[in-house]
Amino acid sequence: MTEAQDEAGHPRASPVARATLLAYLLLIVYASWFPFSGWRNTGLSPFTFLNLQPQRYWTGFDVMVNIVGYMPLGALIVLSLYPAVRGVWAVLVAGIAGILVSGTMETVQNYLPSRVPSNLDLLTNAGGCLAGAIIGACFARSLLDQSRLYRLRRRWFAAHASQGLVLVALWPLAQVYPQGYLFGNGQVLPLLSEWLSEWLDTDIDLVTMLRGDTIMTVEQYWLSETIITACGMAGAGLALLCLTRRGAPKLWLMLALMAVGVVVKTLATSLFFSPDNALAWLTPGAEGGFLIGLIMLAGLAFAPQVAQRRLAVVTLVLSLIVVNTIPANPYFLSTLQAWQQGKFLNFNGAAQFLGMAWPFIALWFLLLPSHRLNRN
Repeated sequence: MTEAQDEAGHPRASPVARATLLAYLLLIVYASWFPFSGWRNTGLSPFTFLNLQPQRYWTGFDVMVNIVGYMPLGALIVLSLYPAVRGVWAVLVAGIAGILVSGTMETVQNYLPSRVPSNLDLLTNAGGCLAGAIIGACFARSLLDQSRLYRLRRRWFAAHASQGLVLVALWPLAQVYPQGYLFGNGQVLPLLSEWLSEWLDTDIDLVTMLRGDTIMTVEQYWLSETIITACGMAGAGLALLCLTRRGAPKLWLMLALMAVGVVVKTLATSLFFSPDNALAWLTPGAEGGFLIGLIMLAGLAFAPQVAQRRLAVVTLVLSLIVVNTIPANPYFLSTLQAWQQGKFLNFNGAAQFLGMAWPFIALWFLLLPSHRLNRN
């Protein structure tokens, strides 16, 4: 999980842990302040929730989610501080950071009509962060210096691949939010239309403005989904492959990434809605696109890394163009209305952000000059 040790054998900091910490903080912010609309000032002190009054309405599920949701934050803070700060001091720093992060999230929620700040949320979030910090401190050395995962990281992936591995690991999670097309991440125009409509107080549909009133046929929808699915998975797979060394099991790594993406998509659909709809995303267009994507990745698995990186950029850009210039799939919309949404809908803000932002972050990373250093 970390870079190689220095020449004297001393442990070094983990760029993977720090990049993961940054990504997780962004997800916490988005999930805590979603939907970022309706901001208002109630006239009350933003710290009113800091009282000793017990919360009237709460459930065991909410408490569990608050604790579990902040445990990775505490663990990642400890792993990011290692080896400069270790042990009790790292746990103390993580605990204080958990209080500050959670307190900031709850304070800002005073200005959102759809969110309710709570002293119970602050307590459980901070407790979860502290628990995660203790676990992280107990396993920091074995995870970062001595683990089999660390040795595989050095053997299979290039030295500069740390941030890229975090990005690739987030790709399956980017499939959690319900999307009209399989692997159709980066659909920003509908969200921009919604924000502009609210800001300008008028109905704006950027997709319609770009396309006009052209009506798509069923065959065109299928073709579009095939392109989106194939390019979306090829972009993610190539982003992984261009991080690997020559001796890495490229095909197996690529297949594992695709398998995890499909499993996460299936489980998320089942949890968000109902088990009967777990495979609702498996349409003819998705099947064809998945097969084409696998063929593309298999053929490019051992191509030069420069070619893999450039083709990853091309496929991601093509997927973004198509997914943002076609109207919503009417079959998906009708199915979405018929689904019964479950408890995990509370996480749709963070899931939507990750699904929307992943291709753009991937493009930024793939265009970094550090890739030119990967020659082994």
